[in-house]
Amino acid sequence: MVTISIINLKGGVAKTLTAVNMAHILASVHNRRVLLVDNDKQGNASKMFGLHSYEEKSVADIMTEKRPNMQDIIAGTQYSSLDLVPANMNLLRANLAVMVDNTRQRETRFRKALGAIAEAYDFCIIDNAPDINISTINALAASDDVIIPIKIDKFAFDGLAELKEQIGNTQEELNPALRLRGCLVTSYQRNDVNAQGEEWLRAQKDFPVFHTHIRRTAKVDESTFAALPIVTYSRRCGAAADYLQFVREYLGMLSDSDTNLKGAARHG
Repeated sequence: MVTISIINLKGGVAKTLTAVNMAHILASVHNRRVLLVDNDKQGNASKMFGLHSYEEKSVADIMTEKRPNMQDIIAGTQYSSLDLVPANMNLLRANLAVMVDNTRQRETRFRKALGAIAEAYDFCIIDNAPDINISTINALAASDDVIIPIKIDKFAFDGLAELKEQIGNTQEELNPALRLRGCLVTSYQRNDVNAQGEEWLRAQKDFPVFHTHIRRTAKVDESTFAALPIVTYSRRCGAAADYLQFVREYLGMLSDSDTNLKGAARHG
């Protein structure tokens, strides 16, 4: 199983949309078995699939239970081969509880839980909160790749240095194999600001950038109200075409040495 963290310390950058649509495209277009982990207490990814609840187990249980039963936590979605670990505000309390728990390692709870079900999936996509907390550190410690969605505006690059530092710390202390696969420009518009911002980003040696960018379209916002992935809601819109191309680009990066990746690329 290949695990991908979608993360940015800035909100409003289409992070959840990227996680949801990447997971859906891998499952529905590329026929891969995908687990989407909602690692944000707001639970927006869970809401997209109608699975936001306080009655069922959630990602908080992965953080707090010593031996979480993943079969009790994972929920099926309406899409074949796409499952979800939901989230809700209980994650806030869970993170606080973990920080005062000295009985076992705090940073590797995701890794152990996901490792237990790794054979059941080809990809795991983790939608992270716009924050560095113990559950996002857990996500990075469990991940193979990091993708950073970025919306070009005045504050677009705020927090990038801090996020790069956290990725470096995770590589050094917890997960040497962690890779920053790249920044994904979202909500792209054909204007000078977006062109100059994307050009500046591509010039930075520390931040690889995907060739594909995701165009801004009203259909994306509409899809959130419809609670549908963009390819299902409006397959012919520009953003749907861009997300399809982005996933193809990502799959094209994968090497034969990566677990399950050769097969994923072949199915693309």
